[in-house]
Amino acid sequence: MISKNIIINHALEVGFDLVGITTAEPLDSERANFEAWMSEGNHSTLDYLSRNIEKRFAPQLLVEGARSVIVCAVSYLSPISRGYSSECRTKIASYALARDYHLTIKEMLFELGNRLGDKVEGLKFRAFTDSAPLAEKSLAVRAGLGWIGRNSLVVTPQFGSMILLGELVINHDVDEYDKPFGEQRCGSCRVCIENCPNGAILENRLIDTRRCISCRTIEREDDNKELSLHGWIFGCDSCQSLCPYNRRAPLHTNKRFDPIIDIESMSEERLNSMSEEVFQAIAGTTPLTRSGLERIRSNIGK
Repeated sequence: MISKNIIINHALEVGFDLVGITTAEPLDSERANFEAWMSEGNHSTLDYLSRNIEKRFAPQLLVEGARSVIVCAVSYLSPISRGYSSECRTKIASYALARDYHLTIKEMLFELGNRLGDKVEGLKFRAFTDSAPLAEKSLAVRAGLGWIGRNSLVVTPQFGSMILLGELVINHDVDEYDKPFGEQRCGSCRVCIENCPNGAILENRLIDTRRCISCRTIEREDDNKELSLHGWIFGCDSCQSLCPYNRRAPLHTNKRFDPIIDIESMSEERLNSMSEEVFQAIAGTTPLTRSGLERIRSNIGK
């Protein structure tokens, strides 16, 4: 058995802003809601979501001997997170201006796991961050980090929703587990719904990916000519930038999430004349490479 305090102290030392701990028990009700969402076609062309559903909501099926899940969060909120000018035609989601979080958070999780392994004999762990079938938002709520906001994202009281999640599934029990975050603190606020350019936010805290700009610029080709991208060329922060929790949250402090792309270098004129070599030099370690220069360029003006 591991001490909760030891886990928290090491997670904070590694550079995470928040940490919660829950059991590896299945998330049955969350699975039912997810399957209902999919049955209505809201996942659109994101076919990967239909694979490994049973594992997504049962950590014990992903990791043999799983007993506990350590859910960590780190803020990436920067000044650009709070919005671009309305005239900007090359908007990029602010998380994508930094080094690819999949790499950074995995490194942090492995450091945390190795530190805990030095304390507890026989500890085994597996690290996840958004790239494997694990219901991390549901686990974050069950681990007490926050609630699911109207825009379907985890909102935390301290850092808002501009956070990145990572999970460490371990084969040991913990002496104390966090209580689920049992309330919704959005109140009557509908700012995220009202500011989604294409009305992609559903009333039940879910997203219609067919209308979501982030999905249309990254996950799937933009084949709906009736819906504008509103100046976004990679991702979208519209449902987050005006959220009251994000407006008053502190800027991120972990230097590993500092923007490494100067947004001025991504002007329409610069992108249209940019070579692949220059693009790689500027953005080669960021999430922008997921789309690539040509697709990013093709999103301008849509």
